[in-house]
Formats: sequence, C-alpha cells, structure tokens
Amino acid sequence: MTSAVYIVGVGMTPTGKFSDTSLHQLTATAVRAALADAGTTGRQVDMAYFSNVAASFLQGQHMVAGQVVLRELGIVGVPIVNVENACASASTAFWLACQSVRSGGADVALAVGAEKLFDANRQKSFEVFGGGFDVTRQDRLLAYLARLNQAAGVPVAQGASSERSIFMDIYAALAANHMQRHGLTQRQLAIVASKNHAHSVHNPLAQYRNAWSVDEVLAARAIAYPLTLPMCAPIGDGAAAVLVCNAAGLQRLSAAAPVDVLACELVSSLPRDDDDAHLAITHRAARAAYEHAGIGPEDVDLAEVHDATAFGEILQTEALGFCARGEGGRFAESGATALGGALPVNVSGGLESKGHPIGATGLMQIGELAQQLRGRAGPRQVAGARIALAENGGGFIENEEAVACVTLLGAGRPARD
Repeated sequence: MTSAVYIVGVGMTPTGKFSDTSLHQLTATAVRAALADAGTTGRQVDMAYFSNVAASFLQGQHMVAGQVVLRELGIVGVPIVNVENACASASTAFWLACQSVRSGGADVALAVGAEKLFDANRQKSFEVFGGGFDVTRQDRLLAYLARLNQAAGVPVAQGASSERSIFMDIYAALAANHMQRHGLTQRQLAIVASKNHAHSVHNPLAQYRNAWSVDEVLAARAIAYPLTLPMCAPIGDGAAAVLVCNAAGLQRLSAAAPVDVLACELVSSLPRDDDDAHLAITHRAARAAYEHAGIGPEDVDLAEVHDATAFGEILQTEALGFCARGEGGRFAESGATALGGALPVNVSGGLESKGHPIGATGLMQIGELAQQLRGRAGPRQVAGARIALAENGGGFIENEEAVACVTLLGAGRPARD
C-alpha cells in the first residue's frame, strides 16, 4: 500500500448458537468493543462497511442491513455500504475500509461483519451455502466433483444433503484428489483438526473448546470421505468489527497500539486448469500481498487461514508459499503449524473450532492477528510475533474459490511516537 493504514480498534463476540441474540445485539457488542479499543465513539466514523450473507435468507432482512443495525449505535449520516462476497464478505469489507482511508476518501472507516447463521431447522442453515456457486451450472459442479472422486476411487454419494453444506462435498473431493496426487493421508487431516481444537481450548471466544486427539478425530462421525465431523467448521452466529484509519485519522484518535496494515489484496478467480498452480486464486492474492509489503512467506510469524475443513488449511499453507505444493500434509505433521512451531497457523482455533459465522469470519481473523501483534493473546500468544497473515476465501467457481483476500499485518508502534 502506498499510504499508511492502521488498525486502531478491534472487537469480537463469542461464536456460537445464540437463538436469543439478535443480529442487532451481536453487531452492537462487536462495534462498541472496537470503538472502545480505539478510545473513540461512533461519531468519529467517516464511513462504514457492513458484511452479512444470511440475513436476507434466514431473517428476511433483504436490504439495508447495515443501515438498520448501525443506526442505533449512532453511526448515521455517513456512507454505509452493505457487502456480500460469500465466506470472504468480512475480509472484503476490511479491504474496502482500507481502500477508503488509503485514498483519503475517509480518515476513519469501520468494517463490521455479523451473522445469524444458526437456525433450528438445520437444513435451512445449510441451504444458505447453496448460493455460493453458479446455481445455473450446478450440474457442472457436481460432475467436476464426481470426476475427482472417481479418479480417487471414492464413492460419489456420501449422505443426504441435509446433513451438511455442499461445500463439505467440495472440500472432500478436493482432499481426495490431493490424496491421490500428492500422498496426503487422512491422518494428516486429523492432525490439522486436532491441532486447531487444541488451540481453541485457550480461546474464550471459540465456539468449541474441547481438545480432540488425532485418533478421536479419525474415529468421529464421517461427513464425506475423507472428512470427519471435527475436521469441519460448524454452523454458528457471531460478529466482529475492525476500525481502520490513515495518518490523519490517527491524530484524531486516542489509540495506544495501532497495528500496521502492510497489504490487503482482494482477487477473483480466473479460468485455469487444475495443474496451473501459479494461477490459483490464493497464490495470486498472496503474491500480490507479498510484493506490496516487500516481504516473503518466510517473514510471516503466524497466520489465520480459511479452514472451513482441515483440508482447507493444508491447501492454503501450500498456496501461501509456507511449504511446497503437495507438502501441506507433511508440513502439518512436522508440527510447524502448531503453537510453538516454526509457523503457527490458526491459533484462534480456526474455523473448525473457533467457528465460521460467514459474514464475520474474515474480520475475526483480523481481530485475532491484531491482538497477537499487540501481545494480548494470553496463553495462545505467539512469542515475538511481528508479521501476521490472514487468508479468507469465499464461494466456488469451476475448480477454486470465487474470491480470496490475503492481508498482511505488522506490529505497530505507539500512536504518539
């Protein structure tokens, strides 16, 4: 980025199934915490971006959700933009906020994501994900997954669609393909899941805080081979908010611990063959982020990546350049990605255990990393963390995510230096 951008406030709710908590209440909790963290009020916000995916389908709030939920927080009169980009909606809101303060269109901008995804009718919750791909070409998607499974010797039918979102079938087919081509093992997937559940034990905001051994993960209920239940992100509710500013905005705020936004790159998918790894969406987003920040993957101290399943983490550690293509399973098995390892990944517990309230997830990643870089993560603190990376993807078109965002953050300096 050519102009300095700072994170000056972060706020998050716990993730869980909160049937008695409204979208307004979740949003208010996160936003008030972010404003308090920055030492300011909603009157200082010049622009806001509100991320949500499911409110239209599940709550009937088809339009102007951001204006509705932010109004009672005193954020009125300023531009408010509603953002939907599938599971990358929250990171897209963050990207927009960064763009606005970097350009000078605003000095202080708020990115907030909130989601009420849990419904007593579980099938209805899963149906939300049915719009995350080209619905006019669903037959092509199913045929692609069937080809991957057939090549790997995996039966196509794994269970009733009401038992899971279609994205579990997508991840399962991609994982089976990786097993066939690169030797990934189901035990390596279980190692990732066990590691992330162990991390979540230390996160009071996580949806699940129970440790699972590798053997327990392997023995758990099958979802779609090779995935078992603890390898998959749960349905849940939650909200997160992040306040960003430029140098002028920093002078208006009393924040004592800004975090530098070194880069934030948002890209969409390209038509490509499965073997064109250099064109893969996360690889392109990461390459652009590294170039803008003037660093490489070897400089990253910790990462939060989009592990809607354990295979997602393996796929993304490869695409981000943390290990070679095809080596993600062995990289995880080495212990490198565990807290205390060479490159801790998903110390929050990740989507598998921290939870995945779609419209808030990307901002929850940013919030976790900001606290890590401030040295405020408690027992899950990564010692000496100076540079952190967040990767958030959404949707699926042809053979990869429809959208991906990669953000690099750096430990900031005192605001009044």
